[in-house]
Amino acid sequence: MDHAIRCVLMRGGTSKAVILKEADLPLDPAERDRTILSIFGSPDRRQINGLGGADPLTSKVALIGPPRAGVPSAAGAHLTYTFGQVGIAHPEIDWLSLCGNISAAVGAFAIYEGYVEPDSPITQVRVYNSNLDRILSIEVPVKDGRPVEEGPYIVPGVPGSGARIVVDFAQTAGATTGALLPTGNPIDRLEVEGFGNLAVSLVDIGNAHVFVRAHDLGLKGIETAAEIDRDTELASVLERIRGAAAARMGMVSAPHLAREESPATPLLAIVSPPADYRDVIGDRTISAGDVDLVSRLMFMQQMHKTYAATSTACTGVASQIPGSIVYEATRPEARTALRNRREVRIGHPAGVIETEIELERANDSYSVQRATVGRTARRIMEGYVFVPEADRQLA
Repeated sequence: MDHAIRCVLMRGGTSKAVILKEADLPLDPAERDRTILSIFGSPDRRQINGLGGADPLTSKVALIGPPRAGVPSAAGAHLTYTFGQVGIAHPEIDWLSLCGNISAAVGAFAIYEGYVEPDSPITQVRVYNSNLDRILSIEVPVKDGRPVEEGPYIVPGVPGSGARIVVDFAQTAGATTGALLPTGNPIDRLEVEGFGNLAVSLVDIGNAHVFVRAHDLGLKGIETAAEIDRDTELASVLERIRGAAAARMGMVSAPHLAREESPATPLLAIVSPPADYRDVIGDRTISAGDVDLVSRLMFMQQMHKTYAATSTACTGVASQIPGSIVYEATRPEARTALRNRREVRIGHPAGVIETEIELERANDSYSVQRATVGRTARRIMEGYVFVPEADRQLA
């Protein structure tokens, strides 16, 4: 007999997730994961038998629960949010990372579901993210006790416009590796198998990231996601770089095991100075004058069609750290967050995304005061998803 589980399908930014309540899922982690894989129709490249959209950006799950009592880092939270990146071709769920886009949807979901008392015009939602063991601060526009979805704010890569939700990742600095700069250095050198010595910047906020120069890879930096994905040799090199970075940051036991042990993070960003380029999704030209730097992002072993929200915050913070690869690629007049709050504009394959950054420096360390991303969210569907009993019990 099929088992019915209540779910809500929501878009957050340029991603889409199935939102489930922890209490509606099996307590046993293995059975829970089998249930979620069945809900998504994984493993199957089309996810034809489930709710997955056959793309990493639409194969995401958010588990929601009450605040975690007795957890010091969860103090003051309105709810608990656990993010899962659901495998498409492989029967796996990565519980090690955070999705900033879906975090915006969770903020609105919290108000829809009564986890927080709505307060117009902006409701501050404090979400404990169990993946990183940190609090996210989410500002959700509210009217008549409900989240506002319609508005003028445009998210490149999302049709139309919506109401702006602000997610602040400041408290996630160092959550994965223990420090904003995991090695203590703004720049490091990695020995990459089959490639050689490579300069990188390793930064951890939102998610752990490795930043590389486009020209060090023989790229201009303005290539489309499809152009980079078509180069299978380059894709292999990028994954080896990601693996070497993961090992250097202590995230995996060995570089060659990164795909198995931590497939989603660290994310890898390819940065370059401002330049004109073509947005093939929006069929328009992005001007160099409209961005402070250009970046292309690898996510789940393929190029991101837009840009992740956590990567936006991390790239913005890295752009303000002197000596980093991102700092050197950033327009000089945009590198002022150490003195005041600064908006940084990042050019990605589908347009431009902004982040508001504020840092404080004490001796050789940095304290992140603000690292925000503006997103929109929409509640698409609420109902029940049916899981065959055999899928839940399959060994």
